[in-house]
Amino acid sequence: MLNNKVSKAVRLAIAFGAASTAAFSASTVAAEEGVDKVERIEVTGSRIRSTDLETAQPIQTITREDIANQGFTSVVDLLENMSASGAPPISRSAPLSSGENVGGNYVNLRGLGASRTLVLVNGKRLGITTSGLQDISAIPMGMVERIDVLKDGASAMYGSDAMAGVVNIITRKNFEGLEFTAYGGEYDEGDGEKINISMVTGVSGERGSITFGAEWRDEGDVWAKDRYFSEVGYPGYDIPQNRTLVGQYGRFYHNDQWWVAKRPGDASSLDDFEPQTYENGSSNPQEQMHVETPLSARSLYISSNYAITDDINFTSDIGYSERTARRQIAGYPYQSASDGIVLSADSHFNPVGEDVSFTRRGWEVPRITDSSQDTIRFTAAIEGSFELGDHYFDWDIGGVYSKSSSLGVSSGDLYKPAIEAGTGPSFLNASGQVQCGTEAAPIALSECTPWNPLAGFGAGSVDNSLADPAVQDFLIPTLHYRGETETAIYFANISGLLAQLPAGDLSFALGAEHRKENGEYAPDALAQLGESTTLAAGATGGEYDVSELFAELDIPILSGVAGAHELTLNLATRYSDYSTFGDTTNSKIGIKWRPVEELLIRGTWSEGFRAPTISDLYGGGSQTFTTGFIDPCDSVYGVAKGSARCLQDVPADYRQLQQGFIPTAGPAAQTPVPFNSGSNEFLQPEESTTKTIGFVYNPEFVENLDIIVDWWSITIDNTVVSDSPNQILEDCYIGLDESRCAMFSRDPNNFIVNDLSYGNRNAGFTETAGYDVALAYPFETSFGDFRATMDMTYVTKYDEKSSDEPDVKVTSAVGHGSTFRVRSNAGLKWSYEDFSASWNMRYFSSMREDCYFEDRCNVPDFQRDWTNGTVVPKQKNGSTVFNDVQVSYNLPWEGSISVGANNIFDKQGPIMYSGPSSNFSYYGGFDIGRFWYFRYTQSF
Repeated sequence: MLNNKVSKAVRLAIAFGAASTAAFSASTVAAEEGVDKVERIEVTGSRIRSTDLETAQPIQTITREDIANQGFTSVVDLLENMSASGAPPISRSAPLSSGENVGGNYVNLRGLGASRTLVLVNGKRLGITTSGLQDISAIPMGMVERIDVLKDGASAMYGSDAMAGVVNIITRKNFEGLEFTAYGGEYDEGDGEKINISMVTGVSGERGSITFGAEWRDEGDVWAKDRYFSEVGYPGYDIPQNRTLVGQYGRFYHNDQWWVAKRPGDASSLDDFEPQTYENGSSNPQEQMHVETPLSARSLYISSNYAITDDINFTSDIGYSERTARRQIAGYPYQSASDGIVLSADSHFNPVGEDVSFTRRGWEVPRITDSSQDTIRFTAAIEGSFELGDHYFDWDIGGVYSKSSSLGVSSGDLYKPAIEAGTGPSFLNASGQVQCGTEAAPIALSECTPWNPLAGFGAGSVDNSLADPAVQDFLIPTLHYRGETETAIYFANISGLLAQLPAGDLSFALGAEHRKENGEYAPDALAQLGESTTLAAGATGGEYDVSELFAELDIPILSGVAGAHELTLNLATRYSDYSTFGDTTNSKIGIKWRPVEELLIRGTWSEGFRAPTISDLYGGGSQTFTTGFIDPCDSVYGVAKGSARCLQDVPADYRQLQQGFIPTAGPAAQTPVPFNSGSNEFLQPEESTTKTIGFVYNPEFVENLDIIVDWWSITIDNTVVSDSPNQILEDCYIGLDESRCAMFSRDPNNFIVNDLSYGNRNAGFTETAGYDVALAYPFETSFGDFRATMDMTYVTKYDEKSSDEPDVKVTSAVGHGSTFRVRSNAGLKWSYEDFSASWNMRYFSSMREDCYFEDRCNVPDFQRDWTNGTVVPKQKNGSTVFNDVQVSYNLPWEGSISVGANNIFDKQGPIMYSGPSSNFSYYGGFDIGRFWYFRYTQSF
């Protein structure tokens, strides 16, 4: 039996690369006579070290060869393009995002959210933000040996967060020599350049080794104005849908209409103004926005091990990274009425001599935020092995420490007290300068700078306009945001052989772990006080700790009998005691059955949980002007207009208002008033049940063909619902959930939603299910070796319910927004002597979204049980395929060169006005153009 396991381990090592079989520094055990010592490996998803690498759980491995065959520059690029991945969280195409997570890279398996995917490095947790996200940008690509993706729940093994799956990044160890890689590329348009320079070196001796990796990565910006899908808000439509009247041209409200400054002109009297229209006074904010934000990252990683004795090793990993990112969005669209501020009748710049409301976009000073983060992570462990009689045991004890510090510096928002002072009374003094105050009660120029919000951009003098440096210094503060998170983990584990049964080894693993998380994120004091036009936000801060015990048992039941070449049962359980909510126990059952040698049938059932994060529990409230807000009761575009429930709250002719307090030109628009979001210290953990059934088939009649099919199902109960204003109104007016109607109020005069607060809460459930299919077939010909692969995820269900009310219906998200029914990757690689080439295809199925314009509603009669009889028109967009190619050559001096293109046919994804994972009219996970790249690697 041991010989069979040794043989299997050797075959797998040859198939995947001998270096990629070792996830950790493993101990050795003497085999039967005539067999050398073999490594016992700890495989992702199990704590029991074994020579058998095949488990009951579905695991996808991305090898170094896979990494080399693709033109991506970061770990997250690889993971986002897996078929099992969901929409990229906080994508670089979402510059309106704010907070501590901006600029980081996060993984979202099964589309269940990044906080439900656990990320490990060499089997140990990364540090987390206060929102529970794990930033994987800190790992240099050159140090990655492989990436194991466990597509199964794993709370019994690893604790909280492993509901959608686990990503385990395995770094290179025991490296000898020097490897240098340089990479560069850019889009056809000449933008979005990417540069990556990495180095790996290492030395090994009789008792130990050290491997060192470093990486420098720069990624340039892409401007929204330079892409068809982002040059305007709603591509394909006219000015009223794509421009805002809160523009860079000063305007004021007088005699029941808005007046805008003529250009050219001097904006000094009413004759210099005219009634505003979209043609003479609107702006396109997209012209000042990034569609892909620039970033820069530096990282170092050191892996070492030292044999203290023949049976005891010391291992450690040290990682340091720093990254910076810059995002730019359009200048702030200031609307004085929202703050109760007016241009004073006594202002020197008032053209009508009475108090007037005004608006002005800060076009001269777009909002820019520079964010940076430094992270250090250290792991250390002493591990070893020993034997008692015929029983072997492996043990380890150690710790992990991670600390991240973040800083954000932003400019472009306005200081509200300065606005009020600068637009208050002012006069022309004896020196010919406009001065705040009155001649009888002047205010010193050092204390107040008068502002003319109606001048600038070809209308009026630059002096005292927003283009005046003195006005900018007075009105526009520099804001600072600071954050810090810390993770400390202590662990001890032991595994080994309990008994030798007729069918194999009865093996076990036991362990204990203590983890402490603390973090804080503090917005600028002006943001906390609400005195800046930046969105008001409170500080987040808190900590918690957890102590855990786990046990795992691998039970061989049958072996080498008819109908059961192998039958093994795996059991695991984990007890967790949290300082916040109490304790929880989560267990797992796995079965591995091989009726014949070439067919493996496997299945698992597991419990999981996700503990509330520091931000969930102790986060400060924040404000946001919701973009894409849809009021179902709008009398022109609302899907529930005229319904009995709407008529309880609004008149029959009610119109939704957008920024500038004017009626919307479509179903969705940005709100003219901010909404509030916050935390909930009474949250309880989410709970999940995961089931998988599948098979691995290696038919004897087709040599080297691998066929893998897995069915999976994940149900999450007691979900921590991250609400949205649109969802609340939909639940109220379409779902008829009165508890949701109570979460907002309307203005008694214009009936718009003027006060809406939403935060996280435990309610409802999420259930998703589907199939993963993978094929691999390497074959040889006289003109080279080929390897064909295919990896597909087919989602059969993605049901959600955000309420515990029994009458509220379950909604289905499959094929809607960013929940694709099918995602698939297929590739073909050819190699001949020193030449190789690869072709990869990435497929995204069609998707639906809400209709933003009636003429695009190609599914006008869409209706489901959960719409309660309401027809909700939809727009269905077609499928998308991106093609990537690469050609490589191995040079005679141990170098290699690769040239390739991602999206070689310059495929453009469909317009999606809902902008999933994006602030623009397309999906944030799609390619934004043809990207050419060059890579050179030199080994010494």
